Amino acid sequence: MSSSAHASDAGPEHVDNKFEIFVQLAMLLAVITGVEIVMVYLPFMKWLIVGGLVTLSIVKFMFVIFYFMHLRWDKAFCTIMFFIGLVLATGTVWALLQIFSVGDSRPLTAPEPTPPPAAVAPAVAPAAH
Repeated sequence: MSSSAHASDAGPEHVDNKFEIFVQLAMLLAVITGVEIVMVYLPFMKWLIVGGLVTLSIVKFMFVIFYFMHLRWDKAFCTIMFFIGLVLATGTVWALLQIFSVGDSRPLTAPEPTPPPAAVAPAVAPAAH
């Protein structure tokens, strides 16, 4: 009986710890989002802002998939399968962007028609009266 009592005691503490982790993570994600919003308005070089935004987005993505999607507590096989799918999806999107690039979205223009040759009227002598 004592083992079942310990198991029931360990359950709620484990859930409370996960709940606290989720709340703290949600606050951290909110702070990161605030930093991203502020970064857009900072007077820095464009490449620096874009690089910072991409980095922060990747950090947020990793937190979300490992905690909110529970990959942290899953088996390694599930995590590997997730990343294989992610790589395949990324490759597919990249290939589609290359196939349907901006140049392909421009309308086709017909070649300008060449003007018809000028009709040359035969030289007619004025009629004599």
